[in-house]
Amino acid sequence: MTHLRSKRLPGSGPRPGPARALVAVAALAASLVLGALTPAEAAEPEGAQAASGSHGQWSAKPHGFASLDGGTTGGAGGKVVTVTDQAALLKYAAAEEPYVIRVAGSIDVEPFGSDITVTSNKTIIGVGDTGEIVHGELHLNPGTSNVIIRNLTIRDSYVEGDWDGKTTDFDAIQMDSVDHVWIDHNRFTHMGDGLLDIRKDSQYVTVSYNQFTHHNKAFGIGWTADVKTQITIDHNWFSGTKQRNPSADNCAYAHLYNNYLSAQVADGDPVWTYGNWSRGKTKMVIENSYYKDVQHPYQADATAELVERGSILKNTTGRHDEWGAAFDPREFYDYRLDPAAAVPALVTRFSGPQRNLGTDTVLNVPADYPTVQAAVDAVPDGNDGTVTIRIAPGTYRAKVLIPATKPNLALRGTGRDRSDTVIVYDTPAAYGGSTGSATVRIAANDVTARNLTFSNDFDEAAHELNGEQALAMKTTGDRIVFEDTAFLGNQDTLMTDSPKLDVISRVYLRDSYVEGDVDFIYGRATTVIERSVIKALSRGSTTNNGYITAASTWKDNPYGFLITKSKVVSDAPAGTFHLGRPWHPGGEPNAIAQVLFRDTELPAAIKSSPWTDMSGFSWKDARFTEYRTYGPGATVTADRPQLPAADAATHTVADYLAGQDGWAPHIDRR
Repeated sequence: MTHLRSKRLPGSGPRPGPARALVAVAALAASLVLGALTPAEAAEPEGAQAASGSHGQWSAKPHGFASLDGGTTGGAGGKVVTVTDQAALLKYAAAEEPYVIRVAGSIDVEPFGSDITVTSNKTIIGVGDTGEIVHGELHLNPGTSNVIIRNLTIRDSYVEGDWDGKTTDFDAIQMDSVDHVWIDHNRFTHMGDGLLDIRKDSQYVTVSYNQFTHHNKAFGIGWTADVKTQITIDHNWFSGTKQRNPSADNCAYAHLYNNYLSAQVADGDPVWTYGNWSRGKTKMVIENSYYKDVQHPYQADATAELVERGSILKNTTGRHDEWGAAFDPREFYDYRLDPAAAVPALVTRFSGPQRNLGTDTVLNVPADYPTVQAAVDAVPDGNDGTVTIRIAPGTYRAKVLIPATKPNLALRGTGRDRSDTVIVYDTPAAYGGSTGSATVRIAANDVTARNLTFSNDFDEAAHELNGEQALAMKTTGDRIVFEDTAFLGNQDTLMTDSPKLDVISRVYLRDSYVEGDVDFIYGRATTVIERSVIKALSRGSTTNNGYITAASTWKDNPYGFLITKSKVVSDAPAGTFHLGRPWHPGGEPNAIAQVLFRDTELPAAIKSSPWTDMSGFSWKDARFTEYRTYGPGATVTADRPQLPAADAATHTVADYLAGQDGWAPHIDRR
């Protein structure tokens, strides 16, 4: 079965929606002002889709030392859960199996200052910029491995009068003898001892884009005689802190770059108010950072090494130590330095929790989940945040069901062409009915699929069965979008339906391809196919090769199928294909088909009388029309109802899709 590869019809290139356009403009302004960002880097604030150099404000993968020795993946491969209270956070953070834990809203920890133990293979991420842990600490015990903590605020376990943290040990995050940890885009403030303590031979750690504020001892590393820790510290903002910004004791390698130290606590302490300190036998490299109003911006013990290059110092005093060769970070990993002059604006804007993080959870197939269904199964019931399932190029021979309980999903092929990523199976209706035959079923609302091919490759010519219908796709959910997708099959290739007759579901296809022979676009959902290619396959007949549509629109729904600004192609002989017929499932009299072909090219294969009866129901009782169709198959005859020009204004893409909620996926598309 061959089909057209991904190719948009003329004039169908993507138009940026308002939000995307504003982001692109903002990014352009930033690139001009900061000399650091490009529009492409800032225009995709969506998980792994956007990378800025080798690190990226929005990258879903860690950079620096946390990316080495197998990398840090956190809870990838595990279920996604959303927690809103302490009990749930405690349960999932301490579980043996991997989890992606989304923290929604503020969680007040009791008793005051208590630990929340985080075990291996966990991602803990705040949803948007509101995820908070208040009065409590995340604690990683010795032996813990592979943890990502992102986009959280951890605050307010400070005990009044204990400025030096001598009576309590209420850190924001504390870890002992751990490996592969990424701490990213968090805000740590006003805690009991240290904000972030990375201790006792912890290895392969990256700390990026965090804010450390309103505190004495901000960030300490070490508490060991061994020299093992490898740590990357970049794009962090230290503001209103006194010491340990950070203090790195006996680190094998400490790479600090593009950090911003400002508004240091000014209490007149001549020694213990400082910025970065390379202690013990640490080898530290500092690059392109920015120090403003800082005492002792960087210093090193006589036994340590410190290399500094490219930083900017404004109103700094005290020690500016530089000695030894330290190490070359590029021997370990690639990275991109932002100009030191850009650091204040860049870091203040992008550090700390972000509204665009945590709202879109990214699940990778097969890197993290072996099958598409495994990734779907990882999504929580009642999912209230977008989950993007990114599917690598390949052929996935398996059925997929997205149940009604798992809304807000996006399936995205990551190949260059939609034909690179194929979900296929070969079940006919004889084995499970038409629904059971579907390779993919989408029962949930708010599902999007892009850059994918869906196929049912059942070979009807090789089998004699009573039920040869073989669906590539069946949808019953509302607000379903297919963009740059292909649907391959023969009979009943694409069914867009709704849960029951008088419930209206809406489906939008754009820049896509659908092929088949008998009733291969059918169902009762309000369905718009725009700027797409429809291929009517020949069955070898010289008189009747099939039917493009078989709509079963509810009689009180004015909008059934709209095929607009598209192109129908066919390998069938001239005058042997129908535009459609009216489907009354089970003889249902209230299913009155509505189909409009508008501004669409029709081939010679289309019959001059293109509509026909079905199961005793006359096509003349249905709502079949054309409007400004053209091409060799578009000759107007007495059996081809034309939509009056006066009605054309109320039969647009917007009219079909708006419903009661103003849904407009054709306008705001990414």
